[in-house]
Amino acid sequence: MPDWLSNMSPHWAWLTIGVLLCAAEIVAPGFFLVWLGVAAIATGVLAFLLPVGVPMQLGIFAVLAFIALYGARRWLKANPIESTDPLLNQRGGRLVGEVLTLVTAIENGRGRAKVGDGEWPVRGPDTAAGTRVRVISADGGVLVVEVA
Repeated sequence: MPDWLSNMSPHWAWLTIGVLLCAAEIVAPGFFLVWLGVAAIATGVLAFLLPVGVPMQLGIFAVLAFIALYGARRWLKANPIESTDPLLNQRGGRLVGEVLTLVTAIENGRGRAKVGDGEWPVRGPDTAAGTRVRVISADGGVLVVEVA
């Protein structure tokens, strides 16, 4: 082990770990690492202020991490983050209400429709190719349509 690491005071190690965890939240966002980082920073501050050994510091970190994660989870459950665009990653959901042209006739409930520069599978009543249909819902990657 390098000398600088073995000679480092535990409180500096906790503060460093806390800052690195908070910075890692930027790289791997998930709103999880920041709470562990806050717990590590708080442990570092307590280790600086109080003469406690490393085993006790680990216990303090575990308790603070649990409290931070549990508290954040409860708060987020009570105050959910509302999206300004709830259908952002649901292309099929964004197509609901659009009028499309069938490229392949719907036979036995299945066909294909032109969407932008591509084609999507559709499901609906048997209809001839070239007919205009309206998307009424999306079932996974299949659009459910009706005659427009």
